[in-house]
Amino acid sequence: MPTFQRVADISRILRVDPEWLLWGRDVDVSRREVVGGIQVTTRARETFLISKEGGGTTVRKMAGYEPDKGWPNQQFTHPDIIPISPWDDDTPIDDDEVEVPFLREVELSAGSGRTVIQENTKAKLRFGKQTLRKHSVQFDQAVCVPVHGNSMEPVLPDGSTVAINKAATAIVDGKMYALSHAGLLRVKTLYRLPGGGVRLRSFNRDEHPDEEYTADEMRESEITILGRVFWSAAFH
Repeated sequence: MPTFQRVADISRILRVDPEWLLWGRDVDVSRREVVGGIQVTTRARETFLISKEGGGTTVRKMAGYEPDKGWPNQQFTHPDIIPISPWDDDTPIDDDEVEVPFLREVELSAGSGRTVIQENTKAKLRFGKQTLRKHSVQFDQAVCVPVHGNSMEPVLPDGSTVAINKAATAIVDGKMYALSHAGLLRVKTLYRLPGGGVRLRSFNRDEHPDEEYTADEMRESEITILGRVFWSAAFH
């Protein structure tokens, strides 16, 4: 159960009724509910959270909230909240941002089916320098990779995007990596095998069973680790 202050903070940020946030529905003015030892009571123009703490009763008002009006029209600031600002390709890049390019598959010749992986000079995502530093990623070592197919569902649905650190190619068991597999871009969870081999694992193991390759088979299959995933995004 969230703390009292956390409930108030979240409801103010989302500008929703705190009781809806707690219980998932509106609560009548005269209605009281006790769930997990916390009682919520709505009175006229004030909302109180009442709980049992140390054998006593604590009453705390969610300051600023009025059930018939909602939250006051004021800007709420929090150290963990970053303002959102719209931008497009023509928006100048800020000093604290970097543009991270995408990798893509490019067919070598029409109809051959053979592809190579190249950097897409047009498609880019912007990342804050602080975000990259937090993940120990050098600015010029970050690239984005599109995810195709259902092999990594439900974690990475078809159409997801991951960002990888090209400098991190050493396998850490259970971490996600982007691979070049004979010109195909793939994102898999990797595990080391004896003798320098590798196990490729998908989240959707019912349809995509594990693949295991020895070191020689990796060379023959042209499997190269491009980098470890440090960020992902998806539309559901």
